[in-house]
Amino acid sequence: MSQNERRDSRWFALVVLCAGMLMIILDGTIVNVALPVIQADLGFSQSGLAWVVNAYLIPFGGLLLLAGRTGDLVGRKRMFLGGIAVFTAASLLCGLATTQGLLIAARFVQGVGGAMAAAVILGMIVTMFPGRGEQARAIGVFSFVAAAGGSIGLLAGGVLTEAISWHWIFFVNVPIGVLTTLLAVRRVPGEQGIGLKEGADVLGALLVTTGLMLGVYTIVKAADYGWGSAHTLLVGAASVALLAGFVTRQATSANPLLPLRILRSRNVAGANLIQVLLVAGMFGMFFLGALYLEKVLHYDPLQIGLGFLPVAVGIGGLSLGVSARVNARFGERNVLVAALVLVTAGLVLFTRAPVDAGYLADVFPAVTLLGIGAGLGFPAMMTLAMSDATRDDSGVASGLVNTTQQVGGALGLAVLATVATAHTNGLLAEGIGRTEAVTSGFHLAFGIAAGLVALGVVLAVTVLRQPKVAQEEELVPAAV
Repeated sequence: MSQNERRDSRWFALVVLCAGMLMIILDGTIVNVALPVIQADLGFSQSGLAWVVNAYLIPFGGLLLLAGRTGDLVGRKRMFLGGIAVFTAASLLCGLATTQGLLIAARFVQGVGGAMAAAVILGMIVTMFPGRGEQARAIGVFSFVAAAGGSIGLLAGGVLTEAISWHWIFFVNVPIGVLTTLLAVRRVPGEQGIGLKEGADVLGALLVTTGLMLGVYTIVKAADYGWGSAHTLLVGAASVALLAGFVTRQATSANPLLPLRILRSRNVAGANLIQVLLVAGMFGMFFLGALYLEKVLHYDPLQIGLGFLPVAVGIGGLSLGVSARVNARFGERNVLVAALVLVTAGLVLFTRAPVDAGYLADVFPAVTLLGIGAGLGFPAMMTLAMSDATRDDSGVASGLVNTTQQVGGALGLAVLATVATAHTNGLLAEGIGRTEAVTSGFHLAFGIAAGLVALGVVLAVTVLRQPKVAQEEELVPAAV
């Protein structure tokens, strides 16, 4: 096979991997538009409805590190194929669900499959594209899929829910999953893992997954029990203890799930922490923004999806090619700082959207800033997060990137939704009208989201360093 043919083969493999990632990421938000319909159909309470989203995000975020490490051990292609199979089967169960329990359980299994597949994708991309320039372009494509998938999900969810039913937001994954599997088997290069003898830290995975689940549960239930109640404090303390146990385990284990040496890099640690803050703000905005458009402005599901279309357009227009050139010209660190400022500005504009908002005057400027900021920010952030990963650790580094993304989404959603609900209920008790109270609750949540991303700006300025420019490496054919 000639060098050009190998290059073309790698780019086709990238498309296949990104198709799998799009399906997984899209599923994290496609359900948001359908939430009011699902709530009415299956009888969810307002607080229980958040578990339709969190039941997916929690196992996803909690298992990514274990999946990434296992992919390093047994081979990343095997882990990717297994994850797509589990995700596709669980999607079918979600579509068939007629009860709250079945839907939440199937969403949990979806999260497991999503973690298995998503954890290794970025590591496979970094391995396939070792040269600085081509790696930047490949990560730009991946970043587009990872970032745009959320906003595309809102549009697709609106179309499917409006045209057919909410069940089809899950059924649509089945043919996509089958096609992705068939293409991946034939066209995605495989490589030998480093061997099971190296071991995988199952105890560490249990500690971090259980700790995260209890943490999200604590935040979600704080609206019912009170932030200072014994229930909230005890369960929250248990969550902190489990996560502290996870860190201790990683420091003492012979085969840690997350080798702490990875976090010695300022860029790896800083970029992942910034991603938690950025995704917390943006994902909470998608969830609550969809509810704002539906409950306050009375948009139908299709209108909600179209309302967020500028986010997808902004991300798509910048992630594919433009971001790589901008990063090369100004440096990933500087680009990320500017992007975070734009996202913060967009969230601040959302805090000013009134009860009688006009789309062009009040919503469009905010979502446009969010799209531009995300389109520039995610590729730069992912490049920084993977900048110091070695070949043997690329799987776990990829898993860490995806973990902080999902943890940020789950915790951000839990915090912002809980704060918005509590503030709204307080205003209703004071006799404020429902529409005004609901809008005020959303404003408070959007303001907190803006504060989280603004904190990311501070960290980017003080912690991150521009990676050294690496020489382009010769194209090395991947082992099959």
